[in-house]
Amino acid sequence: MKRSKKPAMEPRRKSSTPHYQTFPTKPPTSRGLPPSSSPPPNGESSNSHDGSEEGHQESPLPKKQLAILAIIALAEQTALNSISPYLPDMAATFPEVKEGEVGLYVGVIASSFALAQFATNFFWGWLSDRIGRKPVILLGTLFTAACFVAFGFCRTLWQAVLVQIFMGLVNGNQAVVSTCLGEITDRSNQSRAFTYLPVVYGIGGITGPIVGGLLVWRENPLKKGEANPYPYLLPNLFSAGVLLIDLVLIMIFLKESLQEAQNLPPLHKRIKSLFAWMWQFAAGSSRPSYLRRFMGKRHRHHGHHSTVHHTEDQDEDTDVGSETSAPTFLPATSGETLTKQEVFNRDTILLLITFLIFQLSNISYNSLYPIFAEASPPIGRDLTPEEVGLSLAFAGLITIVFQVGIYGKVRDKIGNKTTYRISLALFVGAFIFTPFVGYKESDGIGMGKGKVWLWIELGVVLIIKTVAAVGGLTSALLLITNSAPNHSVLGTLNGLAQTLSAAGRAVGPFISGGLFSAATHVRHKGEALAFGVFGGVAFLGFLLSFGIRGCGLEAEGWSSGESSDEESGSDKDDEEATETTPLNSGR
Repeated sequence: MKRSKKPAMEPRRKSSTPHYQTFPTKPPTSRGLPPSSSPPPNGESSNSHDGSEEGHQESPLPKKQLAILAIIALAEQTALNSISPYLPDMAATFPEVKEGEVGLYVGVIASSFALAQFATNFFWGWLSDRIGRKPVILLGTLFTAACFVAFGFCRTLWQAVLVQIFMGLVNGNQAVVSTCLGEITDRSNQSRAFTYLPVVYGIGGITGPIVGGLLVWRENPLKKGEANPYPYLLPNLFSAGVLLIDLVLIMIFLKESLQEAQNLPPLHKRIKSLFAWMWQFAAGSSRPSYLRRFMGKRHRHHGHHSTVHHTEDQDEDTDVGSETSAPTFLPATSGETLTKQEVFNRDTILLLITFLIFQLSNISYNSLYPIFAEASPPIGRDLTPEEVGLSLAFAGLITIVFQVGIYGKVRDKIGNKTTYRISLALFVGAFIFTPFVGYKESDGIGMGKGKVWLWIELGVVLIIKTVAAVGGLTSALLLITNSAPNHSVLGTLNGLAQTLSAAGRAVGPFISGGLFSAATHVRHKGEALAFGVFGGVAFLGFLLSFGIRGCGLEAEGWSSGESSDEESGSDKDDEEATETTPLNSGR
């Protein structure tokens, strides 16, 4: 019986090391990250890193893999963002939806998708840690494309909810893409890589609403003059086509970033092995190969029984294969075992809680805005789906400009944690200001009167909200990635973060839609009810974010007075250790 040789475990990084790196483990060799981009593992860095760039060398970005990850994110964001412009109009056509209940049922449909993601996001992150990132992304893309085709044919409320539930169950790509980014970069270049991800989301925020707002076809193309029985089919078919093209590109160009999965057989052989396991289980094998793999150590400890069972096992091994040829579907994990306390420390817990609040605020605003914009005055602003789509495209354009030209410079000045806090504060402002934008007509409350002032005020509010969403998302992804002790739990941690995110996105549309429907019965500024509630939730997240103070959460080469104070105690310990072990400096 041959045993696979496990790779030697590498030491974990020390949080007190002045020259930060993402992980001390060697990055995947296919990415070409030079070992020199990371400092020595045991804190043997030079003393020239006190807030300066001296001696700091940035690793080159893996541009080909960044490009394919950007395509994955763009295709998915285009498809998902195409739904929001026409969803209120679509919900109003369902026979179950009565007048005045559109906001509630738009929230139900949107929440069903996020609630399903809440149930499976952690699973997809865990599975990607076991079988690799690429198979999970392939499955998610294929099933999501099928769901978009089905959504275009929905004509009742229960059909739309059912399709959205299934779409949420099979889609866990956002967490896996973030995990891939964390694995192919280190702290010297991760800020640049993660900056581009929200840019792609911004482009998807432009292309998606355009697709959803302009491709709705109300007239029957086959029978002129008659209403189209499936007016929302065309944007969904377009989204499915984009995802299928994306699927082909993933199969050809995406490389596996999970190091353990790179040693596994090709994907088709792993699928074949899975069916072999299922056959052995269904056939009632008394000693199936999948059990022998996990029971190997037990048999080695009971060696004196081996000769007795050898003859009995020989015939069975002939049928199902020997242990050395047992189907291999999951990689052998390498690295040290981490305790729950090491993974879920104070900073990680607060990050997950505030990320939940951040996503709850973000999705609630995204859900409230189309309902608020399309509703009739005085509670709404009477915009058309086309106008809503164009305004969301404008927000996507702001996303790109902010990310490319402004965010990186701001983050370099104030750091990830402060940027994250400011983003939560801006969300509070967006929720407060939105109910007070003007109307198309001359009546109502606003800085000015008429349609021009309406668009100016909406533009300002959307800029505030977009800056909050983009800056907060980028900072949150960087903080979560840097809080992971090593790569072995990165996929699981990102999956957990996206699970909590899905929880916020599940309850957000439902609560916001319900509050807006209730606000229709409030005579004066009823729209402020829903926006005010979520403004208070965002303010709670802003207060909690001040508890995130870990010194290891910033990018390589960045320092502040706050970080210096937190590092001072641990630096003294390192100096004492260096004095007692002078040979360390010469290794």
